[in-house]
Amino acid sequence: MHKVTKYILLAILVLILILIRFYEGILFYDPYLEFFQNDYLYIDSPRREVAKLVGFTTLRYLLNTIISLAILFVVFRDKSIIKFSVFIYAIAFIVLMLFYMYFVVNPKQEDYYLFFNIRRFLIQPIILILLLPAFYYHKLKN
Repeated sequence: MHKVTKYILLAILVLILILIRFYEGILFYDPYLEFFQNDYLYIDSPRREVAKLVGFTTLRYLLNTIISLAILFVVFRDKSIIKFSVFIYAIAFIVLMLFYMYFVVNPKQEDYYLFFNIRRFLIQPIILILLLPAFYYHKLKN
């Protein structure tokens, strides 16, 4: 793949991630978007439809994961990195979603900050931000 093509493809993929973030309020059902923009440590948890919330959070995680895997493939062109990343994303989803569900079903003000950060890993491509330098460093070492 030519460098120009690689950079254009990376720019498009990053732009898609940015657009998902920019239009999150339109694309996804998430009453916590507004909740966490306010002084959430001192107010009650918003009303929510749990099944709908979990479905849209899963959809958003899936979209971010697919785009992130595409970015990793464009950058490294290594199927073993993609396979390992799929494993990491799957395990992360299971663990994070279990905690997420607990906090959605049992909202307590003292847990809001932890819930906020777990939710952040599910709805934003933070795992990509962790994997890119890790794989780059690994590639440099080998």
